[in-house]
This record gives sequence, structure tokens and C-alpha cells, in this order.
Amino acid sequence: MASTFSFDVVSDFDRQELVNAVDQAKREVTTRFDLKDTKTEIDLEADQIVINTENEFVLGQVKDLLTTKAVKRNLSLKIFDFQKVEPAANGRVREVIKLKKGLSQELAKQMSKLIRDTFKNAQSQIQGDALRVTSKSKDELQQIINLLKSKDYPVALQFTNYR
Repeated sequence: MASTFSFDVVSDFDRQELVNAVDQAKREVTTRFDLKDTKTEIDLEADQIVINTENEFVLGQVKDLLTTKAVKRNLSLKIFDFQKVEPAANGRVREVIKLKKGLSQELAKQMSKLIRDTFKNAQSQIQGDALRVTSKSKDELQQIINLLKSKDYPVALQFTNYR
């Protein structure tokens, strides 16, 4: 009896690392000479980050700061979905940054088709916002992981539950 091996393809991020990155960015905004008088607010909500500041130039500086802190904490920039800059009260500007989590159905179908077309002995099935890949060969699973890593998908991919 041959055993099968599997792994899950997911798109997720470490929430605590994101909290730490936002906290570091807030701290630097309050101490940095060019940003401390801008009354910039960075609010981390359940599925988005809201930045409220005095103008678009400062907003760009704060976004650069936030993305730098996220990269230093091994968070992919693909989790950020930057929305349109909106005017706020008193001539200020605000931007919502949505946080991407999970694979969309279309993306999971696209990955599944790629796996089916490339590897005849591997099976893939969509499970909610994840994709389960199974095969009789561990080597084949490693090749599938490398194939998916080589493609430039619009979300950050992680490979979990490798058994």
C-alpha cells in the first residue's frame, strides 16, 4: 500500500508581526523630525489599516515607513492592497490599506489547473480559501512548490501542513 503525501497552499500573514510593524511605524512617526508635527494616525483594524495625515507627501513617507517595517518583519508586501487616497476633514488626507488573506476561487482554480497540466500524478482540491495538493511522491510535491514559487501571483503564498 503506497502512502500519499500532501501540503496546503494558503495566503496568510502573521498578525502579531503586522501589529509589531504598525507599532514600530507609529513610534517612528512620533519621533522622526519631519513627521512628528503632522498629527499622523495609523490605525490597525481587523482587515485594514487606515492612515490619516496632513498631505499626500507625508502619506507617501508614512507608507514607505510602514512597508519598510513590514519587510523587516518578514511580511510580504503582497498582503497590502492600497486603496485610493481620499480627502479627510480639515484639508487632511486618508488612505485605507486593505489586508489580503486567503486565496480567491479564481486564483485557486488557476493554480489547480497549472498543477494538473504540469504534474499528471498529483491531485489538487480547493478547500475554502486554501488549496490542498496530494501526491504519492514527496519529490513531486517539492517540484510543485518550486513551480508555484516561480510564478508571480498577486498574493503571498505559504505552504503548510506538509506531510
